Amino acid sequence: MVGTTRTDDRTELFARAYQAALDRWPVPVASEPVPTRYGSTHVLACGSPGAPPVVLLQESGTTAVAWRDVAGGLASGHRVIAVDPPGHPGLSSPGDQPPRTAAELAGWLDEVLDGLAVRRAAIAGHSYGAWLALRYALHAPERVSRLVLLDPTDCFAPMSLRYRLRAIGVLARPAASRMRRFLAWETGGRPLDEAWLAVVTAGQDLGRAKIVLPRRPSRSELAGLKPPVLVIVAGQSRAHDPGRVARTARDRLPAPSVVTLLQASHHSIPAGDTDELRRHIEPFL
Repeated sequence: MVGTTRTDDRTELFARAYQAALDRWPVPVASEPVPTRYGSTHVLACGSPGAPPVVLLQESGTTAVAWRDVAGGLASGHRVIAVDPPGHPGLSSPGDQPPRTAAELAGWLDEVLDGLAVRRAAIAGHSYGAWLALRYALHAPERVSRLVLLDPTDCFAPMSLRYRLRAIGVLARPAASRMRRFLAWETGGRPLDEAWLAVVTAGQDLGRAKIVLPRRPSRSELAGLKPPVLVIVAGQSRAHDPGRVARTARDRLPAPSVVTLLQASHHSIPAGDTDELRRHIEPFL
């Protein structure tokens, strides 16, 4: 009984933090459940329903509220759809089994777009979400009009050993305090959006995210990518070598646009550095 109460308290804390972040959304936003074979997927939608759609996918272990300020800017000309993937913290209701392979993960996103009556969309992703966005563009190029990859992990370069070693404790025993220390290390102590940080840390107390382990696309897969691609690299990222990410993206993608945000770290985006992000993303879309 005590354990159940403690779990309920953590769930309530997370729900309050999520709602508090949502209350700060800069434009009207709607929460929508989308049924899939992997359970009900929760999305946040803003902007005119008739505007060109853009789908936002965040890093693992975080939620759709990470995109708050970016979404608010994009909503003036787009229907913006930010997604809480199954198996991650968020308001999605998981089914009996989350997606277990990259193909199943792509099939899940097919179902989300079908459920929203979106035939084709621009897709932007950060970190693990960038890997998912890239994988989906390789899976269904006819459904992706443009692709934006924000400091993408496991797309063009491996994650750094020091980052992996630091992340082990957070992944093995997720807890709010460990996540705060990890983010402070990666960002060099840079101030982070407090509403976003409250959601991220409360989500850690809910347990481990269930993710499909990423595999970097091959050179031939990247060479055959159809949609136009914008790659935005965090110049201070400790997740990987920013220079290698930029060079490999230029070398292996057909005619990419590659931009480096010199002061950004891997975890300062997309909830931070939003003015710079929007300056590059909005004209591209």
